[in-house]
Amino acid sequence: MQVDHLLRLDRLDLSLVWGDEALLFQEIGGVMATDLEDPARFLQPGEIVLSGLVWWSSDGDPAKADRFVSALREAGAVALLAGEETHGEVPAALVDACRTHRVALLAVPAHTSFRAVTEAVYLRQWGELGRRPTDHYALPENVRVDLDRALERGASAAELLDLSFAHLGTPDCHLLTGSGRTVARTATAAELPAQRAAEAVRGRHGTTVRIEADDSVFDTWYLHLPEDARVPPRILHEIGELVGRHRRRGDRRTAPRRQAHEELVTRVSAAYGEANALEEGLRSCGLADAAAYTVVVAVSENADDPGDAAAALTEGLRHQGAVASAVAARPGGEAVAVLAHEPDPGGEVPARLREVWPLLHACRPGAALHAGVSDPVPGPGDLPGALAQARYALAGARSATPADAAAVPAARVARPADLADLRTLLAGVPADVRAVYQDTVLGPLLDAGKGSNATLLETLEVFLAHNCSWARTAEALHLHVNTVHYRVERIEALTGRDLSRLDHKLDLRAALLCR
Repeated sequence: MQVDHLLRLDRLDLSLVWGDEALLFQEIGGVMATDLEDPARFLQPGEIVLSGLVWWSSDGDPAKADRFVSALREAGAVALLAGEETHGEVPAALVDACRTHRVALLAVPAHTSFRAVTEAVYLRQWGELGRRPTDHYALPENVRVDLDRALERGASAAELLDLSFAHLGTPDCHLLTGSGRTVARTATAAELPAQRAAEAVRGRHGTTVRIEADDSVFDTWYLHLPEDARVPPRILHEIGELVGRHRRRGDRRTAPRRQAHEELVTRVSAAYGEANALEEGLRSCGLADAAAYTVVVAVSENADDPGDAAAALTEGLRHQGAVASAVAARPGGEAVAVLAHEPDPGGEVPARLREVWPLLHACRPGAALHAGVSDPVPGPGDLPGALAQARYALAGARSATPADAAAVPAARVARPADLADLRTLLAGVPADVRAVYQDTVLGPLLDAGKGSNATLLETLEVFLAHNCSWARTAEALHLHVNTVHYRVERIEALTGRDLSRLDHKLDLRAALLCR
């Protein structure tokens, strides 16, 4: 096993800090874990050294790092694997020392245990890694070296795909998400609409390889090749591991933005957002000085993961292309996004979100996925109002969900213009306010102790639904018209409302919808 083989083991997620080709091709003879300042007497030639760097301090003398690495070199160690957990990163003094003494330096992330590295080395040496085809490389050595170099210099996913498949004639290959977004494609591959891409991922035609990464069901990456693309499975699996490494590196680079996004959404959610604080939050997220802003709120009901709404909304906005956004999860499973964009008089933002929303819902069909989109606002100070507007629209979308528990969960995107009837308008009123209004208007009709009240409520609902027609109400309830007259009189007496007056009819209709 060579040092560079460790970098290709996807499950270890190691990264190269320093080392040239000659050092990376050295054979590994064993593993030594130590936090001694001078471990030379315990080392054997050909071993790699695992160190948590407990012996190092941020204000330490660079000579200490030099002595440590010099001891490794003299003992014949082939590489140093430095843990990032203690200091958060590999110290610069250690990098300089490894470069001076020509010892390959690899970083071990906090989530990778030293035991995992040790087992990987010894299992490979014992020949037990045949369980995973990725450990028997199929890509030509020169191709793998070129790919590793491209990855180190920050090549895009599309460049990596072209390099990976070049020696096979560059067959068509798409890198797709579960919701049908095209992350990258080879130069010869035609562009796929999102609907067709999602069908390709879930279909039975062609070859699809899932990329292992820390992802959600909505943004999982897949390599997809058509049926006529004959690529050996081992090569596909190896390319998949390379793409996985590329994704994880990208995720680590963007991780610091999450805190800025959360801070912005917290400021927007404040009851009285200060314009200066909001502007500062937008600037920290790279969203300042936009022509217009839109707020989107999403929820995923019946979801197993409370982060589903944020993951789905993030992926849905990535389908938007050039629209810049900040997304953060809120308590209760809610997700909020702030979008910065050009003036949007035609409502393009919600329209594009509506197009992709069913594809997101298909990734988790058992959960009801809803979103509310505000109207565009011109400046930072208007964002709290836009958030309230988006939540109102979201409540309208949720109110349209079928009451039948056996019904298929829905996926809806609503905007303020969709509040076109009394039901959706009332859905945005706080539940405790609706309860007070309902009790005030319906009064004694809600007394569960009287069996006749349920009958009166049913009669009221049917009577209003049939535009207060005595004959049609009697027909619908299979009653005599005189019975309907009697019941309506009882309703009027108990509620103090006159059902011949339009405003009183609206009062009662609104109270019924508040239940």
